[in-house]
Amino acid sequence: MTLEARQATVANRGRTDGSGAVGTVEAPRRGRWIDVWDPEDATFWAGKGRALARRNLWPSIFAEFLGFSVWQLWSIVVVSMPKAGFTYSTDQLFWLVALPSLVGATLRLPYTFAVPRFGGRNWTVFSALLLLVPTTGLAYFMTQPDTPFWLMGLVAATAGVGGGNFASSMTNISFFYPEKEKGFALGVNAAGGNLGVAVVQLLVPVVIVAGAGLSLNRSGLMWLPLIVLAAFWAWKAMANLSVANSSFRTSIAAAKRPHTWVISFLYIGTFGSFIGFGAAFPLLIKTTFPDITPAHYAFLGALVGSVSRPFGGKLADRVGGAWVTVCSFVVMGLGILSAVFALKAESFPAFLISFLILFVASGIANGSTYRMIPAVFRLTTPGDPGRARREAAACIGIASAVGAYGGFLVPRGFAMSTSHFGSLIPALYVFCGFYVVCLAVTYFCYLRKGGPLTQERV
Repeated sequence: MTLEARQATVANRGRTDGSGAVGTVEAPRRGRWIDVWDPEDATFWAGKGRALARRNLWPSIFAEFLGFSVWQLWSIVVVSMPKAGFTYSTDQLFWLVALPSLVGATLRLPYTFAVPRFGGRNWTVFSALLLLVPTTGLAYFMTQPDTPFWLMGLVAATAGVGGGNFASSMTNISFFYPEKEKGFALGVNAAGGNLGVAVVQLLVPVVIVAGAGLSLNRSGLMWLPLIVLAAFWAWKAMANLSVANSSFRTSIAAAKRPHTWVISFLYIGTFGSFIGFGAAFPLLIKTTFPDITPAHYAFLGALVGSVSRPFGGKLADRVGGAWVTVCSFVVMGLGILSAVFALKAESFPAFLISFLILFVASGIANGSTYRMIPAVFRLTTPGDPGRARREAAACIGIASAVGAYGGFLVPRGFAMSTSHFGSLIPALYVFCGFYVVCLAVTYFCYLRKGGPLTQERV
């Protein structure tokens, strides 16, 4: 059926949501649905598509921002727990940092399926309200210093629901934008979420010491009104897309594609590094440089990594994601080696600068790697743009889930390195070697002369 015919069919059903969008229907399904959506149609996009896409983008960013903030709450809370009377070991504190990432990564696949099943608007409202569980749990148990570690671990694990928000948000927004603007749109959407890591590490230390004494329960309470606001904004402004119809079958088809797993592997090196180093950075500073206050510096890493992400997507739109990703892995490797030098010299300024370089490069690579997904699926699915878009959206969910496991592996890697060798340096060498492998994989699959995709700007 042509776009015009579909519009006429939908228009004959009756009511709209009042936005003036063609094909926005409230019945028979619950919620606000858009049944006709073709962003690749230049006339449709210029007339109504762009405005509606932006209307959905901003509440999505805010909800995802809060999801990341809740997901990474424990990265900064654990630094102050010993002062509040908790007697957990350093290894246990690293576990509290790592568990939300483990759960969040695992939830990303079902969160991806939730968008076509329930609608992007409906799921954004529900997933935002779900953040009330880990925040209220944190607020209560931070007043109970005698809580056994196993129970505190379960409380920390509930924060993983915030990590799932990224996959559903990115999958949903990927359907709203045309191919030529997808890189920047996904980069902005992701950056808004990633920024939550920096904001939580900046604001929580200020809030918990406001007034007299140390009140760790405020680290959970401070987010409650914002969570309610995010759910209300999504309910009021967003819409569900009928064309966002990735299914389990589509995901299975995407999972059979070798490129899905290549990109997922690369995303461990890019996003896995960002979220893993972001989660571990406050505790790394505290344990490696005891005289330094982590709250003064820890947020900077996540901040520069978040801000750089949309620029990675924009640059990839112009020159190709593969080239940007390769260059980013080179810089990330140099940042790791610089951090090793700083540790040997016991220089905190050099250590901080090294990690900031690492964060910037990982942020750029996050944007460029995500930009590669729709390009790769478009080129490997000729003649069927609809299938290419659906499988690319499924790949986004798979890659985001696999990559997020880096948020678990990096803190645990640092914990094991410290426990067995008394230093972070062995773990850093392992990470550097991994970046070399990622660089080689990117070059071989997408840039080498004579490769199947070499002639295209992936």
